[in-house]
Amino acid sequence: MARQQRDIEKERYWAKIIREAARSGKSMREFCAQRKLKESQFYWWQRKLREQREDRALRRGDGAKGRGEAATFALVSDAPGSLDAGIELVLADGRRVRISRGVDEETLRTVLSAVGPGSC
Repeated sequence: MARQQRDIEKERYWAKIIREAARSGKSMREFCAQRKLKESQFYWWQRKLREQREDRALRRGDGAKGRGEAATFALVSDAPGSLDAGIELVLADGRRVRISRGVDEETLRTVLSAVGPGSC
């Protein structure tokens, strides 16, 4: 039980660090250097936490049916005016599409059709 509790605390710590890194606007290398974190450890936790989220989503039935992988979305900023992008769409192949606040529907449809029907 003590080990499980310690792991949960580590997961929460690293989830917080990863959120801070995403909002920092810095490269991961720069962020890790400033925080005196090992990049390899940062990326290991990032991957582990993402896999856990995807596993939970698949168990709940939230994953993309038939493809075996879940679509993921990340809030880029919730503070008005802090970043131009409102949301970031991470495509199945790892490409990212940042969608600005207030984008018109026609432009968004054009962009999404350009990335391909199976990408989202």
